[in-house]
Amino acid sequence: MIKHFEPTWESLKNVGVPDWYINGKFGIFIHWGVYCVPAFGNEWYPRNMYIQGSPEFEHHVKAHGPHAKFGYKDFIPQFKAEKFNADEWATLFKKAGARFVVPVAEHHDGFAMYETRHNRFNAVNMGPKRDVIAEIAKATRDQGMVFGLSSHRAEHWWFFDEGTKFDSDVNDPANAELYGPARPRDTNPNRAYLDDYLVRTCELVDKYQPQLVWFDWWIEEPAYHAAMQRFAAYYYNRGLEWGKGVSINYKYGPFPEGTAIFDIERGQLQGIRPLFWQNDTSVSKNSWGYIDAHDYKIANDIISDLADIVSKNGALLLNIGPKADGTIPETEQKMLLEIGNWLSVNGEAIYNTRPWVVFGEGPTQVEQGAFTDTKRTAFTSQDIRFTTNGNTLYAICLAPPQGEVTIRSLAERPQHAPPITWANVTHVELLGGNAITWQRAADGLNIKLGDNKLADRACVFKISLV
Repeated sequence: MIKHFEPTWESLKNVGVPDWYINGKFGIFIHWGVYCVPAFGNEWYPRNMYIQGSPEFEHHVKAHGPHAKFGYKDFIPQFKAEKFNADEWATLFKKAGARFVVPVAEHHDGFAMYETRHNRFNAVNMGPKRDVIAEIAKATRDQGMVFGLSSHRAEHWWFFDEGTKFDSDVNDPANAELYGPARPRDTNPNRAYLDDYLVRTCELVDKYQPQLVWFDWWIEEPAYHAAMQRFAAYYYNRGLEWGKGVSINYKYGPFPEGTAIFDIERGQLQGIRPLFWQNDTSVSKNSWGYIDAHDYKIANDIISDLADIVSKNGALLLNIGPKADGTIPETEQKMLLEIGNWLSVNGEAIYNTRPWVVFGEGPTQVEQGAFTDTKRTAFTSQDIRFTTNGNTLYAICLAPPQGEVTIRSLAERPQHAPPITWANVTHVELLGGNAITWQRAADGLNIKLGDNKLADRACVFKISLV
C-alpha cells in the first residue's frame, strides 16, 4: 500500500485508478463563467473580443462599444447568477445518471468561480457574490456523486495579450489582476507565474477536496512539467490523508502513462486502450459555455458515444453550459434527462463494466484523436459495442435494429478462435424489453425481437456466458 508519493514520475506511477472512477464511467462537466454573459461565439469570447478583425471584436464594438470604455471586466456585474441553485443542478445530474461532477473553477479568463485570497476578481467578491464551487461541491456530495473541478489557468499567461496591441482596458494597470500578465503566447511563463500557479492550484485542493482535477492542454509546455510533478505528489498525498481515491486528467503529453488519466478533448479511440482514459465533450458542437446560437447534438449520439467509449476502457465527461442567471438551458436539461432515462434501463451495461476481448463490430469507422467528435457518420444497428461484468456480456446496438440483429462476434466456434469469444451462450435478454428468441449459428448470434418496438435509442442485449 502506498504511504507517500514523491515528486518523481517513478513514484507517481503507483497512483492507480480509483474504483469510483473506473466504475462510474459518466460525469458532468460545467463551463460557467463571465463569458456566458455576452453569449456570443464561444467561451473564448474574452480572448477573441480583443483580436482585431475577428467576429467577436466586431460584435463587441457594435453591441458594447469601444474596448477602452467597455472591456471584458465590465461583463462581471451582469453575471448575477440570481437563479443559481446548486441543489437543483445536482438533482438533474443525478437523474442524468452521472457519477461525478466537474465544474470549471477558473477558465482562461482569470475569473475565479471560488473564494480565493490570490485574486480579487472572484465570484465571492464580484458577480454572483457566492462561492459557486463550494455550493456545487456540497450539492454534488449530498446526491452521492463524486466532486471534481478543473483549472484552465495555465493558458491565462497569454490569454489577453491581443488586448495590449490597441487602446483597450487590458492596458490599464488597475485591471492587471484580471488580465495580467497578458504576455505573447510564444513566451514561456516565468518563475513567479509558475509558483503562483502552483499555489493557486493547491489552494483549490485544500479548500474543496476534489477527487478529480482536470487540466487543459497548455500544461504540456515544458515550463510546467516540474510544477506538475510537485502538484501531483501534493495532491495524491492529500488524497491519502483524506482516505479518498483521487485522479488528475491531462491531454497530449505532460504526464507519463500511469501517473494520471489521459483525456481526449472531443475525441475517441479506434480500439481498446489498456490504461483507463477519458473523453471530454460537450452537448453543443460549437461551444462549451452558454451562447445564443448553439448547434446541439442529439441525445442518442451522446449515448452511442458513451457506449463506444466505455467499450474501449474509457469514461465520458459531458459538458453543459448554464446561462448567466444560473439556469441550465431547457434543451440541455431535456438531453440530460433523456440520457438518464436510457441509463435507468441500460446502466448495468455501462457502470461497473470492463472491456471484452474485442470492443465491438460494425461498419462505422470512428476517427481517432482530439476534435473528431462530429466527423463520423451516424452509427447503424450493425454497430455493436461490448462490455462485460463477470460472466455477463452486454451487446449494445448503437442504433435500434428492425426485427432482428446478428452479433457476428458470437458466431459458433470458428477454428482457432480465442476461447472467450466462443464461450457457451446460455441466456439472452433485451434490457427493458419483452421476450426475444435467439439462436447461435455459423454467422453469429441471431436475435429476433418479436413484438418489441424499439425507440430511437441504442438498445442492450444481456448475454449470459459460461
